[in-house]
Amino acid sequence: MNHSPIRRVAIIGTGVIGASWSALFLAKGLDVVATDVAPDAEARLRAFVDQCWPALEELGLAPDASRQRLKFEPKLENALVGADLVQENGPERIEFKRELYGKLDKLLPASTLIASSSSGLTMSEIQKGCADHPERCFIGHPFNPPHLIPLVELVGGAQTSVETIDRAAAFYDGLGKKTVRLNKEVPGHVANRLAAALLREVMYLVAEDVISVADVDAAVAYGPGLRWGVMGPMMLYRLGGGAGGIDHWFDQFTGPITAWWSVLGNPKITPDLRAKLTAGVMDEVAGRSVESLEEQRDRELLGLLKVRAAA
Repeated sequence: MNHSPIRRVAIIGTGVIGASWSALFLAKGLDVVATDVAPDAEARLRAFVDQCWPALEELGLAPDASRQRLKFEPKLENALVGADLVQENGPERIEFKRELYGKLDKLLPASTLIASSSSGLTMSEIQKGCADHPERCFIGHPFNPPHLIPLVELVGGAQTSVETIDRAAAFYDGLGKKTVRLNKEVPGHVANRLAAALLREVMYLVAEDVISVADVDAAVAYGPGLRWGVMGPMMLYRLGGGAGGIDHWFDQFTGPITAWWSVLGNPKITPDLRAKLTAGVMDEVAGRSVESLEEQRDRELLGLLKVRAAA
């Protein structure tokens, strides 16, 4: 297993996810070289990092953190020179990924890890583009925005080595991230599948006129969402069992919960439902800009992160 430290990261693709990764890595004192084919990519990336920096300062910068450690290279092969890890954030198209990974496999030494931020594609399919060293490729899927949300899902492909996942976990955990390891590949990984399950029921309840868009958002944000910001569902259900613990919870709630499962919705996103949901969202937005909503989200996330760090 390669135990050399990861000090230089190459970022491929500097959209929302790639830019957020860049800001995080810089805040942790790493050297970052980014590349993107868009003509205005460098300017947008640097503006994004500048925008994020006050929040990262509030959370605490590494002693050697500096925005000056960010470099931009339009050519892929130049961006890869000296990289210890590549964080790839390209389009979610399997043929594009395989072609890219074929190039990376040839250009990078075998010791360089290659992580994909892909939320939907599997590494087993992506790494088919690697003829030489597919074992160093893995999914390192963040939750948006990566510079604030700690979660990173680690998923290996059929040819990914255990040593690669171990090294990746040590790297991300060392940055203060919270890694979870999937034992097998499933479409959408885990966190997005859980979110999708909730979204399905949200859409069903709105479609059936059980509740408005604003009130279903409030029901989540001011109810279970607050608890989920502290503990996961299974730990919370253990608390719900009181002194009897999780066994008492199963004894008491298995019947009601399974009865609800049988009547959960499976809505179709028709044009009418889409219009209804969109109108409800815009009513809830009430004229606020995307920037102001992002600012509210990030400010409250910072507060929660500080509380969790103190605990």
